[in-house]
Amino acid sequence: MQDANAQAIINIVNLTKQYPRAEEPAVKNFSLTCYSGEIVGLLGHNGAGKSTTLKCMTGMLPFSEGEIVINGYNIKSSPVKAKYNFGFVSDKHDVFVKMTGVQYLNFMADAYGVANADRQTRLEELENIFALGDRLLEPISNYSHGMRQKICMMGSLIHSPKLWILDEPMIGLDPMTSARVSEFMAEYAKRGNCILFSSHNINSVQKLCHRAVILNKGVKIDDFSFENFSEEHSDVDLEQYFLSRTGAQEDGGQQ
Repeated sequence: MQDANAQAIINIVNLTKQYPRAEEPAVKNFSLTCYSGEIVGLLGHNGAGKSTTLKCMTGMLPFSEGEIVINGYNIKSSPVKAKYNFGFVSDKHDVFVKMTGVQYLNFMADAYGVANADRQTRLEELENIFALGDRLLEPISNYSHGMRQKICMMGSLIHSPKLWILDEPMIGLDPMTSARVSEFMAEYAKRGNCILFSSHNINSVQKLCHRAVILNKGVKIDDFSFENFSEEHSDVDLEQYFLSRTGAQEDGGQQ
């Protein structure tokens, strides 16, 4: 049940994104409101529009129709203020590889205006989760795929954003780190923050999220809380339900 005191952190109204030369929009008339204290999972096959939606939210992709407001700030009319209110981890893990881990985290802290007095505390908290240890002193070019995932997550959280946005967050993480991140997500939401992540992993969404939103061919076809799902579909698991709503599709295409 939604907390009566919860604040809307994400408010998307009728988002439509059409790629040049594409016959159909990648995302069509998509609306979504997410609140403080919530973890929301975005589910869909490859090409469903998950990554496109997240990139429109973060200002990485332009869109011609609709409105996106992050913690009260419109991503088009107040892009800088909106971006101060979220941290984003893409599925590409692009990062400045010539920097050491510590240099990158300080760079991100500078970008978000994190006071020097707050940095050490936040770094210690993040290090307890991601455990890069002395590797933070090495160039990121030496990092494995999983380590780059970790440093990107750390950088996205250094300013303690109200909204944490992740695209396939668990891919590449070792089991111990995945467990720590899962615990952190639950605690971070309890602090009054909001988390939105896309995933192909239905089990992760069911385990971590309060709500699931299903996209199919760019259209939102479902939005439900797991509390209600368990009551209404006691004889069907989430994977079966997801497949019944979306049908089997081949991988590929713009996400």
